[in-house]
Amino acid sequence: NTTKCQSSKPQTLHEHAQSAVVAVSALSGFGLSNALNSSNTGSFGEDANTTKCQSSKPQTLLEHVEELYKKVESIEKTIGSFERQSDSSGSSNSSALKPSGIDVVLGGQWGDEGKGKLVDILSQEYDVCARVAGGSNAGHTIVVDGKKYKFHLLPSGVLNKEAECIVGNGVVVHIPSFLNELDTLEAAGVDYKGRVLISDRAHLVFDFHQTVDGMREDTLGRNKIGTTKKGIGPAYASKISRNGIRIGDLQNFAYFEQRFRSLAEATMNAYPGLEIDVEGQLEYYKSIAPRVGAMTADTIEYTNKLYHDGKKILVEGANATMLDIDFGTYPFVTSSNPSVGSVLTGLGVSPDKVRGIYGTVKAYCTRVGEGPFPTELIPDGPTSIGYHLGTVGAEYGTTTGRQRRCGWLDIPQMQYSCLINGFTAINLTKLDVLTGLDEVKIGVAYKHNGKFLQSMPSCLQTLGECEIVYESMPGWAEDISKCKTFEELPTNAQKYVLRVQELLGVPVRWIGVGPNRLDQIDRGEAWDLSSQR
Repeated sequence: NTTKCQSSKPQTLHEHAQSAVVAVSALSGFGLSNALNSSNTGSFGEDANTTKCQSSKPQTLLEHVEELYKKVESIEKTIGSFERQSDSSGSSNSSALKPSGIDVVLGGQWGDEGKGKLVDILSQEYDVCARVAGGSNAGHTIVVDGKKYKFHLLPSGVLNKEAECIVGNGVVVHIPSFLNELDTLEAAGVDYKGRVLISDRAHLVFDFHQTVDGMREDTLGRNKIGTTKKGIGPAYASKISRNGIRIGDLQNFAYFEQRFRSLAEATMNAYPGLEIDVEGQLEYYKSIAPRVGAMTADTIEYTNKLYHDGKKILVEGANATMLDIDFGTYPFVTSSNPSVGSVLTGLGVSPDKVRGIYGTVKAYCTRVGEGPFPTELIPDGPTSIGYHLGTVGAEYGTTTGRQRRCGWLDIPQMQYSCLINGFTAINLTKLDVLTGLDEVKIGVAYKHNGKFLQSMPSCLQTLGECEIVYESMPGWAEDISKCKTFEELPTNAQKYVLRVQELLGVPVRWIGVGPNRLDQIDRGEAWDLSSQR
């Protein structure tokens, strides 16, 4: 995960470009952007954020290459260098840019960033897609040929007919919702049979967990959390209390029945007035046990075997870092760890198997439910920015249908998310929603009581009292939905993306330019730090 430049001289134009890209991103992250202008050979472009050669100087391809190499040498003097990997013959190993391993798509904000769309596109190149945390509180919408697919428990990679899909041990599964999702896919013509596996260690969400979730939320009044009422919190509570029931228990129904009766009794005792149809529930679960059993497996052993067999595995994160039970805006969070750690604990793999970590972030910011939201823009009329973002961006929750709160992109929050997850590339979504605004803003710093904060405050009162320092940039009016390369974007849109990249210190590889499946720019593996490993 190093960001130093290679010490051996690159042999191809592609290697020159890759070295320069990594170095530029590193300098931005270290606050050393001025190093790009430190030599007499000029800059990469009009400012320190671009990677284009100056058109007024080099005139031939060889001159461009030499200009790039001079820049790389200058940058190496600033941040050091590292040895290139070589094969036994001593030649550079530049062909293995995308080896087998586990890549991860995570939400970098408060959820609803558009992770499913990237997973759907990437999954065409992967053998396995997996979910590792959360439950049916997640919601990913994919648009294929004008048809919408909504996913809550299944990895959205199921749309790739060649991919296997794994629901890992860290997920909590509401079986009625899961089976309904499968039936809906089948009715839409998607053949999932033989491609979907559920971990035998994944815990079950029962209907009474959902009832309890709603009861808890109602008692909180004006202090409500904003839960989806899908039973996720109570199911994880049963898991931590060690009276939960796992998917694998269904295959020994006498054991399942004993544990279910015990859990139902304990829950009714804890919530006076709660009624559970124990016999009806047992009858239902006995009827679906064979169907579920056909999809149940030891996914820990199976996933590790797939890895060692050289298969490429993609993990689809649910929710997002700022909803993490440990790192998020507690208590306005979910009940699991939707940050990078859940890949290990929710799939049963070791850290060395994880390769690319892709942070998905909107070009602005949204959140559903309660809790602090520093850059929030109140939609106080059709001409307001908040109204524009919510309307043009169709900001309504996939799972709840609730209207999302909207605001400007929050860089301190995203820097915190990058710190926790170690993103190797950024997936910047919904850039098209900013089209038509005369001015776009980026929240670049928090101030509290007149002092700049150097980290994300854990106290929500402090966070709520923060003053946001904004940078303003000119907007653009051009339609970007047909853009297929970064260079095709309007100049001001390019500048916005490059400024975000500089502030985060992580390359922006993917850029969303529209709602459809293929409305996305991929700048290539050179914009992914994991390709340098």
